[in-house]
Amino acid sequence: MGEPVRVLLADDEALLRGTLRLLVDATPGMTVVAEAGTGREAVALARTHSPDVVLMDIRMPGTDGITATGEVTALPDAPRVLVLTTFDLDDHVYRALRAGASGFLLKDTPPVRLLDAIRVVAAGEALLAPSVTRRLIAEFARMPAARRVSGRLDGVTPRERDVLTLITRGFSNAEIEQHLHLSRGTVKTHIGRLMTKLAARDRAQLVIAGYESGLAE
Repeated sequence: MGEPVRVLLADDEALLRGTLRLLVDATPGMTVVAEAGTGREAVALARTHSPDVVLMDIRMPGTDGITATGEVTALPDAPRVLVLTTFDLDDHVYRALRAGASGFLLKDTPPVRLLDAIRVVAAGEALLAPSVTRRLIAEFARMPAARRVSGRLDGVTPRERDVLTLITRGFSNAEIEQHLHLSRGTVKTHIGRLMTKLAARDRAQLVIAGYESGLAE
């Protein structure tokens, strides 16, 4: 077995942090390296402990989870951030993804799903199930067009744009392969190039980029 996944817990509720610590520490291949009660502490502890994944509450006193997410993902060798929220798909979730979060979970998520989510995010995948992406897109579509950023796709080839459009609409890799008649390796290559060109850390950021470039319409 390789190194355990190092987790930082950031939540202002001590009881929830204690529960999460017990859960994570009892799971083989995972360990809690620190706990933060505020966004400011979360950033400082992420800098000190270099965790792989930060479980970040979105609403904390002082520096909120969104601001803290932006600061944590800007660190050198940045950890992945998994946002915890009691509100499904409110504006905060969109802002957290824009700030660099790899995905989000509701606080009432079953423990086994939470642990799976930590593994997925630690492995460098984004925790945005296609169904969730589709709901995010529906949410985005109601937002004012002023949010959109033009010129973001300079340098993206027509085929890469096709792939990005399908990612933005919530297609899985397998669905993209079928839709565009491409091999699995080709789809992965296109996604890799899109991440480089759009400075996206993972699929969550590609969805945001596609949305802001108007590809969700």
